[in-house]
Amino acid sequence: MQNKPMNEEDVLRDEEPRAVENQIQDPNGTPQRLKRRMTSRLWAFFTLIAFLGGSFGGYFAGTRSHEARMENQAAAGQSKIADLAQQINPPDGYSLDVAFGDLGPQLIEAGAFRLEDFAQVYDRAGQPLNEDQLKVLEEGSQEKVVFARENSYFLLNFFWALGLTNKNPVLEEGPMVRNGREQVLSYASTGGWSLAARPVTELYSSVELIKLTPEQQERLEKVAQGVYRPCCDNPTHFPDCNHGMAMLGMLTLLAANGSSVEEMFEAAKYANAYWYPSQSLELAQFFNAEQKVDFAEVNSRDLVGYSYSSISGFREVHRWLADKGLLQQAPGGGNSCGV
Repeated sequence: MQNKPMNEEDVLRDEEPRAVENQIQDPNGTPQRLKRRMTSRLWAFFTLIAFLGGSFGGYFAGTRSHEARMENQAAAGQSKIADLAQQINPPDGYSLDVAFGDLGPQLIEAGAFRLEDFAQVYDRAGQPLNEDQLKVLEEGSQEKVVFARENSYFLLNFFWALGLTNKNPVLEEGPMVRNGREQVLSYASTGGWSLAARPVTELYSSVELIKLTPEQQERLEKVAQGVYRPCCDNPTHFPDCNHGMAMLGMLTLLAANGSSVEEMFEAAKYANAYWYPSQSLELAQFFNAEQKVDFAEVNSRDLVGYSYSSISGFREVHRWLADKGLLQQAPGGGNSCGV
């Protein structure tokens, strides 16, 4: 059976319901198809807004979280530095098992300095000498020598004067006079001592303020050859700067009072820490990070030796800390080579 061909009138009647269906309107007069399209677009718009809101919210929340972590890390780092600073410069100080005795008055009598000139140095520095320090210089004192942040500058110059003035084979026969005694003023520890009450060439190794036995001298030279400072590559046995000469004076006093080699190395470790606080803090950071030990536990002989406390050794430590991103702000001061 063949289908009957549709004429134009039939075609129009067939499409009319679809056209009418597609033009059905809602109560507001909007066609349903247009309504659905608008609704779909609105949903897409609000979905995009929600997505962006979540993304930016997550970004800002992440940023705040990152900043908080950075702040916490910075605070932890500063706390660690503060702890290490107290290890190298103990708040209660570091006490030597030796007293000043009458070295102060003897130094003045020997012409190492005039009391008023010595005192003016500290007045100009804003650190006027206190009663105890004046007593050490004027009358002598049986109080033990104690290193502290407040008096490390006083002890530096006091022991510098002692090391320079005291007659000892280290100065008479060591590297300081290898170019002849007439050239002795070419070093910072000699030419830089501007407080002398008489010519430094006459003051140099002139008075036996501390007399050592042969065994004590042997201990002194053994330690002096092993103690370095981070301003040069010379040991204390070659005291060409103020810190080296001060270390020689301190070690001589310890040797005369029966300190052992290890006790002298330990004293040198803390004297360096007070005289070189910035460098010593970096050394403490290095040993804490690399060997997991506190400053007090570090072998004193190793710490003050060439590998760490010479300028070459210290530069290697500084480079290691920089490569590891461990350098932190350190306390300053204490390492000028002048009066």
